[in-house]
Amino acid sequence: MNRRLYFLFPNPLHARHAVDTLLDGAGVDARHIHAIARNEVRIDRLPHSTRQQKNDLAARLEWLLWSGNLLLFGIALLVFIAALVEGTTGWAVAAVLVMALTFLGGFLFTTYVPHVHLSEFREALAHGEILLMIDVPTDKVKAVEDYVHRHYPEAVPGGASWNVGAFGL
Repeated sequence: MNRRLYFLFPNPLHARHAVDTLLDGAGVDARHIHAIARNEVRIDRLPHSTRQQKNDLAARLEWLLWSGNLLLFGIALLVFIAALVEGTTGWAVAAVLVMALTFLGGFLFTTYVPHVHLSEFREALAHGEILLMIDVPTDKVKAVEDYVHRHYPEAVPGGASWNVGAFGL
């Protein structure tokens, strides 16, 4: 799983210059850089983002998985209560195991999976800023962040998130 780094740039000129130097200086592939801006801002020479990226499909996927996890926990809790009332030990143990697994899954997800969503950048995008999303392997995160900080002090870091390139998210 890769990481997606988010950087806000004040205008298309700064963003274009950053993309050009990231391709040369930081060794980032052009396929792994995506730009988002409001419709009125011209980003012709910047790498475009996919429809899934613009609509923040990853945030919806996270919400769906989280809701499913909570629903499964709730059903297991109801089964556990019913099993206690009926006195069926097997169902009670199975329900406790399901609750433990959903709790563990939720804990690991919230603790170890970084998430940043486009909703956090809506205001900046509305003001005409450019959001660059740079997908890098986890071992190159620090190097790319340091490179952008050193060469583009006007860039505002927006955090890091998970990315699964195979799904186009």
